[in-house]
Amino acid sequence: MTLALLVSALLATATPEAALEPAFGATIVSTHPDGRKARLWLHRDHSYTAQGRKGQRSGGTWRLSKDGKLCLRQKRPLPIPVAYCRSPPTAQAGRPWKDTAFNGEPVVNEIVRAR
Repeated sequence: MTLALLVSALLATATPEAALEPAFGATIVSTHPDGRKARLWLHRDHSYTAQGRKGQRSGGTWRLSKDGKLCLRQKRPLPIPVAYCRSPPTAQAGRPWKDTAFNGEPVVNEIVRAR
């Protein structure tokens, strides 16, 4: 089998969740314009936990939408009936990328290996 065929076969069998692999076991840190940081931990069982920039804890479930967006649905402390969907992290650990927080503020995200 040629290398190109092997790569094609591996890509065909990869799950969409495979793109999130760098985030599992790590922390996604979002730095807001005021310098405060929010943290998100994705779990392989499709749950997540989070700590907002003011220290408040939340959690819920995540899924990938049909168009490949990462959608978070908060279950605690209060259930939110609408999912928040963004493009999933594509960066490797230690490589920041610009994004927008749910409140519309610009943030800089980074995958940090430690939890």
